[in-house]
Amino acid sequence: MPVYEYIALDTDGHRRKGIIDAGSVVAARQKLRETEIFPVELSEASEQKREETAARGGAVRLFRRVGLQELALMTRQLATLIGAGLPLVPSLSALVTQIRNPLLKTTLAQIREEVNEGNSLTQSMSHFPKIFPPFYINMVRAGEASGTVNLVLDRLADFQEGQQAMKTKIRSALAYPLFMFFIGSGVLFFLVTFVVPNITNIFREMHQTLPGITVFLIVVSGFMKSLWWVLLLILLTGIVGVRYAIRKTEQGRHIWDRLKLNAPLFGDLNRKIAVARFSRTLGTLLQSSVPLLSALEIARN
Repeated sequence: MPVYEYIALDTDGHRRKGIIDAGSVVAARQKLRETEIFPVELSEASEQKREETAARGGAVRLFRRVGLQELALMTRQLATLIGAGLPLVPSLSALVTQIRNPLLKTTLAQIREEVNEGNSLTQSMSHFPKIFPPFYINMVRAGEASGTVNLVLDRLADFQEGQQAMKTKIRSALAYPLFMFFIGSGVLFFLVTFVVPNITNIFREMHQTLPGITVFLIVVSGFMKSLWWVLLLILLTGIVGVRYAIRKTEQGRHIWDRLKLNAPLFGDLNRKIAVARFSRTLGTLLQSSVPLLSALEIARN
């Protein structure tokens, strides 16, 4: 039985290499798809290649991710090509030659292969949920149903560019307050760790009773100077614990979201961001003819 060498993507968008036994190229492709691996390149392997692939273990992970800006640019280019009258497969081929991000390039190459074999654009994109979220897939599905894929892709690009612009504005607005916070924290740490101990010696020479708050400050200063590593360990453990609770537990996520929405200064900003994202998402979905109940469910997520 022939042996084929393949380069493929799994459902998480990770690139994989390996060899597979199959009666033909079509059978090899079908065999890979049954294990939820989607071949990008498939060719009969030589004996040397077979040994090299087996020695390496047959899997290579592609670490780079697809950013929102890169996805928006790809979506805009695809909309322009389809709007100019170019068929879908040649449009995807043109994008594959232009895209620089290796993960997005190989993903588009696989989508092109699947579309060329008769699958719809929606079906092909749905195999890569890490790159194309349900919001994206549902809008493309609505565009295919109404025959306005290029218009829907344009709206998707507008939406993604708006999201990117919002992120940029938020980061710009928070940059100065965060900078001042870290500078202030650094100055406070310096004062408590280095300045207060020197002043403490002066107080000791005066042999006077110190106020409670001053005594507390001296104790904290001594602790931070001699046992700073304990404080750092507690801080790191707390950060890891909070991140685990937020990511792995439903209750942890609810508590974190409640804190974000009710936090001083930032609570109002977080509420406005959430409302703006929900409204923009729902409006874009409804404009693209996605049914209301489906649009609400997608926007909720």
